[in-house]
Amino acid sequence: MKKLVILSGAGISAESGIKTFRDGDGLWEKHSITDVASPEGWKKDKTLVLEFYNQRRRQLHEVEPNEAHQLIAELEKYFDVQIITQNVDDLHERAGSSKILHLHGELFKSCSCNNKNLIYDQKEDINIGDKAEDGAQLRPFIVWFGEDVPLMSEATQLAKEADIFLVIGTSLQVYPAAGLLHDIKEDCLLFVINPNEIGFGYGQKAIVMKETATEGMKLLFDKLVNLA
Repeated sequence: MKKLVILSGAGISAESGIKTFRDGDGLWEKHSITDVASPEGWKKDKTLVLEFYNQRRRQLHEVEPNEAHQLIAELEKYFDVQIITQNVDDLHERAGSSKILHLHGELFKSCSCNNKNLIYDQKEDINIGDKAEDGAQLRPFIVWFGEDVPLMSEATQLAKEADIFLVIGTSLQVYPAAGLLHDIKEDCLLFVINPNEIGFGYGQKAIVMKETATEGMKLLFDKLVNLA
């Protein structure tokens, strides 16, 4: 069975109604992304950071996977599918995909602010005073700007093993995830679904589809099945 590795980003979740992490002005209710998604922001105002992620988590309860998520899950009938996602939602899981690596963390988890290996399921709000078993304040289980991406080496290995690599819903602006394309094999088939693609530099071998995630997956699904 061929290995299909999929790198997904905010564009696929946006079609389920999830607001993209960064709006056009880079602000969230007049606060910069640095205020709510960095170790410095956490140190400065924990209440603000918790409220930002509490709002994101509440919203996640209200949305459902879309057809792009469902078509990706369907591909497990034909391929060994491994998803590497930059998204912190659980929509791939809810659609039925079984192997998902969350590069940037997960909204429905929390961890100790002193030990990221103390991880808990977190479906509801995190409040000031909510403690991990080590006595430290709970924080969102999210990789913030300026923090290491602990699963990057695992993602790199998956990219190297791919027979087919699909980029969907991401403009590859965020590193180190964007560097995964440099790790795929010379003979790996590369597909890109991104309506805003402007010649990122995938190389000549990339098959680029300037479509939304759902429309792109509808167009690509049968072609992929034929390659299985």
